[in-house]
Formats: sequence, C-alpha cells, structure tokens
Amino acid sequence: MKVPLLDLKPQYAQIKDKVIPELLDIIENQAFILGPRVDKLESEISQYIGTKHALGCSSGTDALLLALMALDIGRDDEVITTPYTFFATAGSIARVGAVARFVDIEPDTYLMRVDQIEKAITPKTKAIMPVHLFGQCVDMKPLMEIAKKHNLKVIEDACQAIGSKYDGTQAGAFGEVGCFSFFPSKNLGCFGDGGLCTTSDSALQERLKGLRVHGGVVQYQHQEIGLNARIDAIQAAVISVKLPLLAGWTEGRRHNASLYNKLFADNKKVVTPVEKSGRYHIYNQYVIRVDNRDALKAHLGEKGIGCSVYYPLSLHQQNCFANLGYRQGDFPESERAAATTIALPIFSELSEEQIRYVAETINAFTNA
Repeated sequence: MKVPLLDLKPQYAQIKDKVIPELLDIIENQAFILGPRVDKLESEISQYIGTKHALGCSSGTDALLLALMALDIGRDDEVITTPYTFFATAGSIARVGAVARFVDIEPDTYLMRVDQIEKAITPKTKAIMPVHLFGQCVDMKPLMEIAKKHNLKVIEDACQAIGSKYDGTQAGAFGEVGCFSFFPSKNLGCFGDGGLCTTSDSALQERLKGLRVHGGVVQYQHQEIGLNARIDAIQAAVISVKLPLLAGWTEGRRHNASLYNKLFADNKKVVTPVEKSGRYHIYNQYVIRVDNRDALKAHLGEKGIGCSVYYPLSLHQQNCFANLGYRQGDFPESERAAATTIALPIFSELSEEQIRYVAETINAFTNA
C-alpha cells in the first residue's frame, strides 16, 4: 500500500467546479494584482479570525517581515522566540537587523516554554514571537500577561495554525499582529505562495498596507522603504473558495489524529501528540516521538509510507545563526525534538485503511 505524506488532488477535486470559473474570470479580465478578490479575502479572514483587519501578502515569511517592520523593530532590538520552528521565524527577525533570543520548548507539545520568557528579557527586548507549531496554540494567557507587564509587542507566527484556538479565541487574534501562510501544503493552502497578517489596530493596518507596496499607499509616493509583498488575485480567489471547507477538513484531520492515538495507545515506544486543555489543535502536522527516528523513517520509506522530519536541526545550531553565540546543549528539549520526532500522513482524505497500515507498520517496527 502507498500512503503519501500529503496528496492535494482529492482536495482539488472538491473545489474544482468553483475555483476554475474564478481563475478563468481573473484571466479574462487580466486583473491579477490586489483588487476586489484580495479585498474580499481580507474581509473573510478578518471575520473568521475575529480581528478588525486582515492584509493579504506574498507569503508567511513576508507576513512576519511586514509585522516586524510595522512595529519598528530593527537594528539590535531583541525578539524572544523558539529555536524549534521553521527558519523563517528567526530569519525574519535577522532580516530587519534584530536579534533572536531563544527559549526552550515544552517536551510534550514542542511549543515555546512561556515560563522561560521573563528570564530572556533584556533592556533591548522589544517583542515576543510565539509560534503556534504544528497547529496548536502557545499558552497565550500568561504570555500576553508577560508582554503587558514588560511593554512588549506580540507577533504571532500562526503560519501552521489557521483555525487553531486557545480558550475559544483564534490563533492570530491575540497579539498586535498575527501572521499566516497559505503555502500549498498548509491546511489552508493556495496554488503557490501566499500569506496574510491580521490585526485589530487600524493605524497598524494602514502601516502594513503601505509597507506591502514599497512603503506608500499612493502610487509613486513613498513614505518609507517597504517591500513588494502583495498577494495576487489568483491566490486570494483560491483561498476564498477553500475557506468555507476548512472546518470540515480540520475535523477530518482531528478524526485521523484520534484514530492514530488509539492505534498507538498500547505502544510505549511511540509518544503521540498532546492537545492541552482549552486548546483546539488543527494538526497541520501529526508528529510522534520515537527513539530510533532515523531508522523508522527509512523503514517507512521502504513500506511506501510518506513521512517527514520537522525539524532536523534547531535554529540555534544552524550555521547562519552562529553569531548569536548559542552552543549545543543550550536548549535540550529543542535538540531532543529535532533528533526524535517524525511527522506522519494526516490530511483529511486519508482512509481508515491507510491510517491503520501506517500505525501497524510503526508498531511492528518499534516493537520488533
């Protein structure tokens, strides 16, 4: 049996009849950049997340970069975040000239340890960038209390977490800015690169809007140096078509995660994901922990089962961040997660037969 890590074709079959006419209309009218479809998407997403505003942009990475720029975070400022995340989190911080200051992660959720944030605060600290990794929210109540106490901005990296909730509030609705990615493999993905910022600060929205188009909302008048970070109409149209189906797809992922959890329940050598109380996990990834991860990965490949390692090297161990001065052992839980975790197929269209095959293969291998 073949079980891909992700197969987007069944999802496309569900939206084909609606999305093709949208794309053809854009092509016929030759209206590709910003415009009414982007406005429509921004309105839909702001309502969905529960913020006053949303701003479509070119990628999740650019969403993070726009947020940092709009909040005037720059040279030698410090931003507290996690070392166990995709490169863009810390990369965007470095890109504006700021410095990433890491705190370790929880061993069960792989999310940043909020109880270590205050120890990392210095006079140069300007913001906290929590990452809602794999589709589950960071412990936001105490994080927001810390931010308020120390007058720090909060930029939520929600690039893997649209639809995730913390005590009923959506990811991306807590901080000054929430940042999302619509990369095709996300649980809400477009047909290329795309991203979005959310905010309830109207002045900040106007700043983001200007920064998105080279630093000026009036053509050829530039108030500051910005980016070319626009989302195009095609990607906006795709997301608008998909958004009404997101809740059903998310429940499909949650159902598949629940089945995996049951199938692994008696296997002491497999540590399954933890969904904390008051959280709503969307399972952008379903990540297990095993001691012999690399051997298991090779075995799954031989059995036709797709899998992936998110992330094989913590950011503090990356060559490009050597200047930060961190060493092996500084963030032991992040390093352990990098060495022992593996993501399994979780997309909503998986069959029960496929899930059982994956679980049976893993149980047989780990208990051999």
